[in-house]
Amino acid sequence: MRILITGICGFAGTAIAEALLERREGLSICGIDNLHRPGSEINRVRLRKRGVKFIQGDIRLASDFEPLPAADWVIDAAANPSVLAGLPGNVSSRQLFEHNLASIVNVLEYCKTHRSGLHLLSSSRVYSIPVLKSLPLKHGKDAFYLDHAADLPKGVSARGIGIDFSTRAPVSLYGGTKLACEAMALEYGEAFGFPVWIDRCGVLAGPGQFGTPEQGIVAYWINAHLHQRPLRYIGFDGAGKQVRDAFHPRDLASLLDLQMRQERKGGQRIYTAGGGPDNALSLAQLTAWCDARFRPLPVAADLNERPYDIPWV
Repeated sequence: MRILITGICGFAGTAIAEALLERREGLSICGIDNLHRPGSEINRVRLRKRGVKFIQGDIRLASDFEPLPAADWVIDAAANPSVLAGLPGNVSSRQLFEHNLASIVNVLEYCKTHRSGLHLLSSSRVYSIPVLKSLPLKHGKDAFYLDHAADLPKGVSARGIGIDFSTRAPVSLYGGTKLACEAMALEYGEAFGFPVWIDRCGVLAGPGQFGTPEQGIVAYWINAHLHQRPLRYIGFDGAGKQVRDAFHPRDLASLLDLQMRQERKGGQRIYTAGGGPDNALSLAQLTAWCDARFRPLPVAADLNERPYDIPWV
């Protein structure tokens, strides 16, 4: 089997490539990356040692797809992953659009030309921010908890948020680009007869990340705490009770492998993928975890809320 991974030198792309090579014999992986992100050059060297063919290129450019070999499956792991992207002080809104949405047409045209199946790595941030903020929550000592006794909106349960949860705007500029990519991928797959799987991923975290803010809050928090850098609980009364679940892309790779082995036509094509309740914790709980392993670090309270921040996912 031949697989093409876009954004292969990122955290998710590298981990998925390595995990799939360990799971499948006779697998051939080619990857494309523009090496824009910090640490990507290190991952390029790692992947070449595993026999992965690497091509430096930018998926925003149709001409950069021309040297790519045909593949049976494409795993689209290339994106700006920050929910704050597009806002002032971050990547511009035009750059976000070009990176996360405009580039999808080149990926889809490649799949159409080579009859490749597509795995689109989407995001849990495609869900409606107002509905997420209105969830009935209990205020625990160090975390928010879902109130299971209350009336819950469609798509949320004790297991977390499912694909039936509202995607009504606003979902953030970032979430909007991912939701639009989902729609176009499904339409291309239907129109041109290639399989499409969409996995809405929660927070990806773990070994292999570089602890930069854009890579996700968990790795950033641990890295900053380890090096005794200032940290703040932003919004939600500055108590750090906001909760996320986290999982490693190697676990995501097992889902992708299972999906690739399916021969069925039609059926459910969108799934949520995350750590679930057993791998969820608040910032305050993450701080306590770090305090127990490193030197304790006082965390400042910042009562100012940022756009797109939510209390519980």
